[in-house]
Amino acid sequence: MSASVTKERPIEQVDESLAAFAADVHADLQKQPRQLQPKYFYDALGSHLFESICHLPWYLITRAERRLLEEHAADMLAPLEDLTTIIELGCGSGAKLALLAEGVRKRARPVLVRLIDISATALDLSERTLGRLPHVSVVGRHEATYDAGLREATQPRPSHGSTLVLFLGSNLGNLRPEVADAFLREVRSALRPGDGFLLGADLVKPEKDLLLAYGDPLGVTAAFNMNLLDRINRELGGDFDLGGFEHQPRWNADASRVESHLVSKRAQTVSVRDADVSVDFAEGESIWTESSYKYTPDNVAEIGAAAGFRRERQWIEPESQFSLTLFVAE
Repeated sequence: MSASVTKERPIEQVDESLAAFAADVHADLQKQPRQLQPKYFYDALGSHLFESICHLPWYLITRAERRLLEEHAADMLAPLEDLTTIIELGCGSGAKLALLAEGVRKRARPVLVRLIDISATALDLSERTLGRLPHVSVVGRHEATYDAGLREATQPRPSHGSTLVLFLGSNLGNLRPEVADAFLREVRSALRPGDGFLLGADLVKPEKDLLLAYGDPLGVTAAFNMNLLDRINRELGGDFDLGGFEHQPRWNADASRVESHLVSKRAQTVSVRDADVSVDFAEGESIWTESSYKYTPDNVAEIGAAAGFRRERQWIEPESQFSLTLFVAE
């Protein structure tokens, strides 16, 4: 049974979040190319849309990862004999952690779980999912960014037992390479020697498959991207005409990434009152909202080693070309 945790944020935290949102929109819309940060995708509607994307037949990551977790959960946890705590960065619905937790069902004591996500909706979903598991106890939820949440979740920590940090799905791919390198070093610094880090990474595959995954025929990914403009309208007093933009995924082979753009269909001016910004868009000009970097298996091992981890084992789903890699802190 999960512990009781207060879910309502103090009003000052809400105000601070809106102020940070406004400041980022003010700065990012004036960049060239114009940008918006993907962390703002995940309001309540955005979180539900992302869960829908994960069920689309063209988005193979979720099913590939599920197969790996179902088949290899026990193997993934075996090197961590004294595992007491699991921390998931970007917990989503909690379904993946629940699959992994099957690997500890036969152990004598329950595993303690700490959830980290910037979406309150995702945290609620995870708590409900994991609350049905008698051998799992949710002892903390952190509505925070990965780095801030990890600091909260590991200070203090029990004096005994090992910890496993999860960074699953294609979350790694959303970080620029230099940011990913710094982030993995930060994860390592929060862990003790012998702790584990299970890292998901989507691998390079044919361009047509990538573009279909990020531009599905049903338009769910487009709605997910477009919801960011609607959120700015609702929360910051923006006047984006959603009909004046269209979603466009692009494969950048040189950078090994899929880029998500919102392309202006015409020349237009957009203002965001609370961000104190007004922007003139030319026809065809885009807002770059997200990058999803794709890796090779060796790339994944290299960035883990550079951060101070030893690769224990790597599992690859061959049909979808998705990997899970277990690292151990040295």
